[in-house]
Amino acid sequence: MDFISGQTLLEVCEKEKLPISEVMKQREITCGKMPEKEIREKLYEVLRIMKEAVEEPIRQPKKSMGGLIGGEAKLVADHEGTASSVCGTPLSRAISYSMAVLEVNASMGLIVAAPTAGSAGVLPGVLLSIRDTKQVDDEMLLKGVLNASAVGYILMRNASVSGAEAGCQAEVGAASAMAASAVVEMMGGTPQMCLDAASIAMANLLGMVCDPIAGLVEAPCQSRNAIGVANALTCAELALSGVKSVIPFDEMAESMYHVGKSLPFELRETAMGGCAGTPTGCSLGCEICGR
Repeated sequence: MDFISGQTLLEVCEKEKLPISEVMKQREITCGKMPEKEIREKLYEVLRIMKEAVEEPIRQPKKSMGGLIGGEAKLVADHEGTASSVCGTPLSRAISYSMAVLEVNASMGLIVAAPTAGSAGVLPGVLLSIRDTKQVDDEMLLKGVLNASAVGYILMRNASVSGAEAGCQAEVGAASAMAASAVVEMMGGTPQMCLDAASIAMANLLGMVCDPIAGLVEAPCQSRNAIGVANALTCAELALSGVKSVIPFDEMAESMYHVGKSLPFELRETAMGGCAGTPTGCSLGCEICGR
């Protein structure tokens, strides 16, 4: 069982009467020659790492290697539920979790690159906030990870998930699409709804540049992961409400790739433009690099 695009994935889902998560699992069994037991073991290990990565910085914040971030996740977590909080629990929780993962990554901790280190906070942030607020169990989370993996696989095959190649839209944008699709399945949506959510998520972040200050995966990467979770939850809500994507998933993936390749090299992870190219960004870069 295999698929190479969003359209072929939907065809398999329709033919076999299976959700995206199950099709992805069967692909790993047939194409990856991996027993189902081993797949489950690997998925549980992924969940374990994700859970630790969202929790540790909130329990015990520490500064990143570059010193640009550290402690922000706990600030957001502590603000959740207060009179001045404006997002509500699911989104606030997802924001704090996503930022926590970036703090772990930037302090040489262990994370799951989903699909990349720079966008590693989006998927666990969304999945684990849904776990907390919708009381879903680990079995449902595994389905979410498998669903997201299918979307990520298609984007890696047919477009890009590299900031150096196609900007942050290919990293946080892809992660947001993966997370949006995963939530839709977890909440009972159809495969078509999943890809509608993923397509809208990519469209919303189309053109987002990759401009890490001092070349470090710290800022503005951390806050962009927060944007990624907000976008994912919004797009999942749209799709579950019956809103359809105007542009099909495969066309949006192709568009994202072409837009990314059109970005000037200064805006593709070179730390020469955008936030990194501002006077303050340049000053911080020199300070961190000791020049």
